[in-house]
Amino acid sequence: MSQVAPTNNKAAPAKKAPVVPPTAGPARPRRRHRLALLSAFFIVVVPVGVLAFYLWFVAASQFSSTVGFSVRKEEVGSAVEILGGITELSGSSSSDTDILYEYIQSQKMVTLVDDQLDLRSLWSKPAFDPVFAYDSDGTIEDLIDYWGKMVRVYYDSGSGLIEVRVLAFDPDDAQKIAQAIFVESSDMINELSAVAREDAVRYARDELDTAVERLKSAREAITRFRNDNRIVDPTVDLQTQEGLLGTLQTQLAEALIDLDLLLATSQNNDPRVGNAERRVEVIQVRIEEERRKRGIRGDADDGESFTTLVGEYERLVVDREFAEQTYVSSLAARDAALAEARRQSRYLAAHIQPTLAERSLFPQRVTILGLFALFMFMAWAISVLVAYSLKDRR
Repeated sequence: MSQVAPTNNKAAPAKKAPVVPPTAGPARPRRRHRLALLSAFFIVVVPVGVLAFYLWFVAASQFSSTVGFSVRKEEVGSAVEILGGITELSGSSSSDTDILYEYIQSQKMVTLVDDQLDLRSLWSKPAFDPVFAYDSDGTIEDLIDYWGKMVRVYYDSGSGLIEVRVLAFDPDDAQKIAQAIFVESSDMINELSAVAREDAVRYARDELDTAVERLKSAREAITRFRNDNRIVDPTVDLQTQEGLLGTLQTQLAEALIDLDLLLATSQNNDPRVGNAERRVEVIQVRIEEERRKRGIRGDADDGESFTTLVGEYERLVVDREFAEQTYVSSLAARDAALAEARRQSRYLAAHIQPTLAERSLFPQRVTILGLFALFMFMAWAISVLVAYSLKDRR
């Protein structure tokens, strides 16, 4: 008989249904959102709109004129410099271009150009432009500040090139101002060059006057020496006396030889011996006299006074020769300085003549508006973030 397996009458437990979170409803703007948008409208949109209206409908168009130049120095030497080996006479301790860069931005330049063109009237032409136009009632200090806005100087210290950009409300006015700046800058460089040349010429003339006085003194010293000693050239007299003494020494030697020959071949009472002895004595006396003359004065030792006299004369001659050489060099330097003064050693060379604009490029409306909008948006964003952080901390 088969057995039946027991059955389990317990029911299996029922599975629980998963819990579904409630879905979020649509986002609704809150009060702080409306305040943020409202602040964006007043902080960003309204100022940007006002600035755009001003730039495109109120601000006067500006025209630019550009002039570029550099300082050039003449390097060609004159004929006197080439022949005499005279080097460059003029120079400057600082760069002329650096001086010119500062001069264009100085009150002197502003005053000179204003006297020529009346900058106040040129830059106050717009009927109503409180930002870009110049107030004609301003002082010279105001005009200098406005000059810095309308005249920009770009300087490349490596190449020595200067470029000036001038803005005005009329293209002809901008070109006139640029031309006036170039002319006044050229005059300033010419003035610096003239001062350097005048200094060089004055120095050369002073040196020449000193050399002339030195040469006069040297020649007067030689003339006084000749008058005091009653001799023109002691060296010539010394050479003459040396030649005469040499001749007498030769004659004395010949006379002594003749006397020795007579003494060897004749008797003591031979009259020729006496004549030969007298000849020897006369020659010896003459030699002593000539040696005494070398002393000029009778109380001086043989040769001592005359040697001193020759030494003094040679010193005077050396002084005179040095004075003559100095005079020649100073005269050449003076001529070279005069030749340098006759030519323009430094001048202003324009590589860009003042340009005439055909359309307005300033003010740069798109750039100004974009930068202003970016700045205002960043200011608004920072303000909103700060406000939210303060609110969350409460």
